[in-house]
Amino acid sequence: MPALLDKFDAIIETRSSLPDMPQDPFHIVMDKVLSQTEAVIGGRHTILAGTNNYMGMTFEPEAIDAARKALDQGGTGTTGSRVLNGTYSIHKALEAKLAEFYGMKHAMVFSTGYLANLGMLSTIADKDDYILLDADCHASIFDGCALGQAQIVRFRHNDAADLRKRLRRLPEDAGKLVVVEGVYSMLGDEAPLRPMIDAAHEFGAEILVDEAHSMGVCGSTGRGVAQAQMVEADVDYIVGTFSKSVGTVGGFVVSNQPKFEVLRLVCRPYMFTASLPPSVVASATVAVDIIEKAQEKRAHLWNIAQKLHSGLAALGFELVTDRAESPIVAVKLPSLEAAVGFWSALLEAGVYGNVAGPPATPQGLNIMRLSLSAAHTEAQIDQILMSFSEVGTALGIIQTPSETPLATAMSAQARSPQPVDAVAASR
Repeated sequence: MPALLDKFDAIIETRSSLPDMPQDPFHIVMDKVLSQTEAVIGGRHTILAGTNNYMGMTFEPEAIDAARKALDQGGTGTTGSRVLNGTYSIHKALEAKLAEFYGMKHAMVFSTGYLANLGMLSTIADKDDYILLDADCHASIFDGCALGQAQIVRFRHNDAADLRKRLRRLPEDAGKLVVVEGVYSMLGDEAPLRPMIDAAHEFGAEILVDEAHSMGVCGSTGRGVAQAQMVEADVDYIVGTFSKSVGTVGGFVVSNQPKFEVLRLVCRPYMFTASLPPSVVASATVAVDIIEKAQEKRAHLWNIAQKLHSGLAALGFELVTDRAESPIVAVKLPSLEAAVGFWSALLEAGVYGNVAGPPATPQGLNIMRLSLSAAHTEAQIDQILMSFSEVGTALGIIQTPSETPLATAMSAQARSPQPVDAVAASR
């Protein structure tokens, strides 16, 4: 008789076929986090280049101080959902801050960004409605669709013509929601929102933009790609998360829809989940305020993202995008085995990134995914590039070592990770 977990035998076999290594690429363990951009992993000082800590808020002193005060005043948790005892005055203050930040009338805070998508997509579209989503959308978007009863239609990634073709086939009087992301999480490419919005409005559809990986990073005040492309007024719902640029955990939705507040009474992932602890809410509120004014951080982040992208291309690596469209830089590798081997060797060299392959990645790609922080220094980007050069050459991914001024300028000490005790002593 088959056991319930037998259905995962193919995944177990694939995982077992990968080479043995000190760290599991899919369950990395941080021995100690030293800063926004450094940690000790496997006893080795490591540059963190895969954490989604885009604005470097995890160690922001003002946010930490606010969290400590809220912990002392409000305790460790609410022990209730938002519709019971789980709404404190600071939850309402955070929602007011988000509405002000986005220039929207309404804001709802969820316990995670995943739940924000799960709640919105399972609630606002019913069995007679249609959700049209970009094929590269995040798992939380697909799961929200699966939880609801709407008819699901996929369209080709970033292809407004394909979206328009599929909208044309739907009943005129049906409710329709188009779902896209500002920046797509795996490959780091940006959505062309204007043609997507025009297609949606042509056929009477509303549009939701997930700005999880673009909040803080894009736009003059960090509201995301919709702000950067100057289309916010035409977007019906913006979903975001606190677990990336904001540096904590939680999610939210903002909107100008006049009936938006009814969602508090009908959205099950909002109604039946414990609300965020006061300390998290307090730190998020402070972080959003800081992000709004962080133009210099954003400029630095874009500069180092462009430097990393162009540097890897110059070394001979094949990149997913032709230019840096976000702080996410994805390097193509020929197979999952090659990607895991590269990841392990890179970690040994003192650089942590993310390895990813199907089904997490689109188009069957196997990649090393790097995500930068505004807290990264130019010297750390140089070290990342040097490590990629050495590992790529050793594994035959690129043909020859780099002979650029960057490579020749780096000292032998900079090429190898520092011992943990030396790092501790320097601090």
